[in-house]
Amino acid sequence: MESGSLSGRYEIGDRLGSGGMSTVYRATDRILERQVAVKILAEHLSDDERFVARFRREALAVAKLIHPNIVQVYDTGIDEGRHFIVMEYVEGRSGAQLLQRHGSLEPHATLEIGKQACGGLDYAHRRGIIHRDVKPGNLMILGGPEGGGPMVVKLTDFGIARAAEQTRITQVGSVVGTAAYLAPEQVRGEEANPASDVYALGVVLYQFLTGRLPYEGSSLAELAVRQQNEKPLAPRTYNDAVPEGLSAAVLRALEGDVNRRYQSAEEMARNLDLGYAGEDLTEPLSTSGGDDPTSVLGGDTATRRLDQTGQTEYRPAPPPPPRRRAAPAPAPAPRPVPAARPKRSGFSRFARAVLALVLLVLVAAAVAGIVILTTSDEAGVRLREIAGDGFDQIIDEVKSLVSDNTN
Repeated sequence: MESGSLSGRYEIGDRLGSGGMSTVYRATDRILERQVAVKILAEHLSDDERFVARFRREALAVAKLIHPNIVQVYDTGIDEGRHFIVMEYVEGRSGAQLLQRHGSLEPHATLEIGKQACGGLDYAHRRGIIHRDVKPGNLMILGGPEGGGPMVVKLTDFGIARAAEQTRITQVGSVVGTAAYLAPEQVRGEEANPASDVYALGVVLYQFLTGRLPYEGSSLAELAVRQQNEKPLAPRTYNDAVPEGLSAAVLRALEGDVNRRYQSAEEMARNLDLGYAGEDLTEPLSTSGGDDPTSVLGGDTATRRLDQTGQTEYRPAPPPPPRRRAAPAPAPAPRPVPAARPKRSGFSRFARAVLALVLLVLVAAAVAGIVILTTSDEAGVRLREIAGDGFDQIIDEVKSLVSDNTN
């Protein structure tokens, strides 16, 4: 269809491109007097009523996306069995055309394309719409490497993949989208999510930087095996003009594990910027022990920053914190002092002295009696005299003891 009109409103002009699902023409909107792009679905899709119904529903949803990095959808309809959508006309080249012409792109141009594409994806994701078919052919690029001046990137073809993946067209092992750009979860037949678009964009940027795909296979099964068992080489391996930080940022988007991939297009754009500016975005080595997931080889290693050429500048590590002096050992607890015995009262001391005196007198008397009974009268008289002297002495000593204990 090289000429004619649709619905009496859109005058069809030159063909801009074609694919397995549609053909795109430049056209003129006679009512609004502006150039537009008209995408006409392939005949085999137009015959599938379920696809057409879903396609129209998705087109209406995408028409609500108004963002500078998304090709605007203006209208959709049917004319003589031909289903079509009317979109914003972008006078530029697709990413696929740039790759075909240049082989690869400069790192700065790739960075700018990636950031703007992330802007459009993030806007759509926040409104519940996933592209599902991000690839170079669906990125329209104005200015930059081709036209000069400020670069503008616009994502196109939102909605078609969503409509197609739920119809019989994709059953029995068929998968929508170019296989090389499908995330591992899509290859496994799982539902696409924002991280799936992030993966596909990572493949696109890898291709822009290196001129090759991170994984190549002759079939979807071979691609799935490679994704499962291989890690792509860093883009810098093929092109030493790529800053190391940017190389690492792109690899992060290609993580097979969704949880290790960027969780949003916004996060991806931020890391692309940081990587190009020289931040080291390589993941830290795992360490045994320690709770800090960002620590690498202990806490005394130097921090690293990459310059624009990928050279590494080492900054000295900060001095370790001063060691704390060990606290002195606690002094031994003093031994408990035994409680002082309570002083006896004066009466108690006097009673004890009198008792001692009585006992001594009784003992002395008993001894004297025995001696007197067993001796002669003369001897007895002599002993009584001695004993009397002894008793007097004892009594005097006891009196002195009593006096000392009562004062």
